[in-house]
Amino acid sequence: MTVPNFNHTSPTFRTFCGANSLSALPRELDRLGVSRVVIFCGASLERNVTALERIQAAIGGRLAGQFSGVQAHSPLPAVEAGRRFLKDVLADAVIAVGGGSAVVTARAAAVLFAEGRDIRELCTQRDANGTLFSPKLTSRKIPLWVVPSTPTTAYAKAGSAVLDPDTGERLALYDPKLRAQGIFLDPEVALTASLSLFRSSGLNAFSMAIEALLSGDDDPLADASLIHALRMLIEWLPRLMESPEDVETRLRLMLAALLCGEGTDHTGGSLAQGLAHAAGPRSSVANGIVEVLLLPHAIRFIAPAAGEGVLRIGDALGVSSQAAGTTLDKILTVLEGFLAAAEIPRQLRDVGIPRSALMEIADHAIDDWFLVRLPRRPSRNDILELLERAW
Repeated sequence: MTVPNFNHTSPTFRTFCGANSLSALPRELDRLGVSRVVIFCGASLERNVTALERIQAAIGGRLAGQFSGVQAHSPLPAVEAGRRFLKDVLADAVIAVGGGSAVVTARAAAVLFAEGRDIRELCTQRDANGTLFSPKLTSRKIPLWVVPSTPTTAYAKAGSAVLDPDTGERLALYDPKLRAQGIFLDPEVALTASLSLFRSSGLNAFSMAIEALLSGDDDPLADASLIHALRMLIEWLPRLMESPEDVETRLRLMLAALLCGEGTDHTGGSLAQGLAHAAGPRSSVANGIVEVLLLPHAIRFIAPAAGEGVLRIGDALGVSSQAAGTTLDKILTVLEGFLAAAEIPRQLRDVGIPRSALMEIADHAIDDWFLVRLPRRPSRNDILELLERAW
């Protein structure tokens, strides 16, 4: 027998779901005594006046301003603009409205606002021995809440990956003080995201749940969240394609993403996501599509070091057997069928990534924080070989 050996800290997190969820927002603001709240959103959500007015009404006279400069992949210029906006209006709280980019941009802007230093002094970097580490960020941070429009795993996270468009690097910021205080799953806001964006976020959660179960960690508390998240995603993602405007489908996928985000906080990294961070901005599709395209290749690489994780995924997908190798083959067969039914492109060349970009993608991916805790850590050559097979 193997005695479980792990640490599992569950941060305080409040979830409000349903038609009346936003009615709890004033109490949340009262709870922390904030008075100058800023909304972060993108241009597309800003145009949805009805949805935003619901949030603005809940904030009331405490609304200090609205920053609508959120962009896909959270580029550094947008984050810097958000930081300046927070400073200009003397914000003491921020509410991210939208998808993962809104959450990441708001969180990163709040870090820069509080710390008052250049992002390269604050982001994950290598020490003299070449080991990646995240500097400890000590300044007090303003509280963050999320009103999401997509099923992003970013709800409950403490990190932010900011894209430097000049270098192509992902600059990772980590500060547990900026975990969201909670989320409000509002049906009207859930319907504002396009089908393609909503599906991409759901596929990202699907990929992360699978890879987290391959982490090699023996944490049944995290496994419970991840296995149920995976089961929900398998059930509700196909329904999204059948009924894209169904509110229940969208809210249940958001809850699955929340479970996945909480579960992955306690497990290892995600090879497919780390590669997608580097490859996604060079593609013609959303990161979630690139990630699930890479997922079968990542599973084949990680599985030999995943221990019981393969069997746990098999249980969730209903294809478990006594032999891990047999289960892996069945998992990949189910996955291939799932991706085919979802009409996911099969090769990187199919999403606009030229072969000439693979070396640069590998150079950026090797420094991605998501690769640090993998049970089987890839070398740069391993990454290049995987990308070549995926291309």
